[in-house]
Amino acid sequence: MFIVSLTYKCPIEEIDKHLNAHVNFLKEQYEKNNFLASGRKIPRTGGIILSGLKNLDDLKLILALDP
Repeated sequence: MFIVSLTYKCPIEEIDKHLNAHVNFLKEQYEKNNFLASGRKIPRTGGIILSGLKNLDDLKLILALDP
């Protein structure tokens, strides 16, 4: 299991442009049982993803697909 802590590196307006694609990415990973839980940080500076994957290299490949 892995805990992924995401931190935004650009303005929130840029993040919001990709939000729908990101949500679709999360849904796909839930359907594949790669992710167990996720959510925004408060304040909104990034997010957290819990992954049930056992291999870090596999997780990195999946995270690279996130818009």
